[in-house]
Amino acid sequence: MPSGIRVKICGLTRPEDVTATAAAGAAYCGLNFFPKSPRYVSPAVARDLALAAPAGLAKVALVVDASDAQLDEIVDAVPLDMVQLHGQETPERVREVRARYGLPVMKVVGVADAADLPALDTYARVADQILVDTKPPKGADLPGGNGLAFDWRLIAGRRWPVPWMLAGGLTPDNVAEAVRLTGARQVDVSSGVEAARGVKDAGLIRSFVQAALA
Repeated sequence: MPSGIRVKICGLTRPEDVTATAAAGAAYCGLNFFPKSPRYVSPAVARDLALAAPAGLAKVALVVDASDAQLDEIVDAVPLDMVQLHGQETPERVREVRARYGLPVMKVVGVADAADLPALDTYARVADQILVDTKPPKGADLPGGNGLAFDWRLIAGRRWPVPWMLAGGLTPDNVAEAVRLTGARQVDVSSGVEAARGVKDAGLIRSFVQAALA
């Protein structure tokens, strides 16, 4: 088993999702605060989910171009370990969020082709982590969680000065190959472990983590 592979299960909405994520051995759980998402949770619901998380399971808030007021409400209500910026936030905005809240910030960068790769270097200079995701198709309602993969060969062998995570169309069936092709030490999944849109499946969560570590 490769040592140090860390898994993030994103878009948890129920206490049993947190329990399944922790039991499977994931390192991170993601709470989605984007209102258009089928995985959206309010700060009040997210607080209960975060308090149910056992020690050692990092709690990540996914936000999309959130204002300071929106972030204040979330951070005040929910005990968090990290903020994930999943919108069009600029490098300066990443710096602002880090400074304002004193929490590590993960910046998501969408990739469709080689022209998108320089942005990874830019954000790696200001964020604590970067998440390499599939760029959403034009007109998509969601910035992520669309179940689409990009060509993993685009980032094969690439490294950045901060930890990075691979996302985009990962499933229990392809995550091992994705890790092999990219060298990723961290992987993120949302739609790939769902029984229905926005509804996590404990068996798929367990299978995904096992496959990532295989």
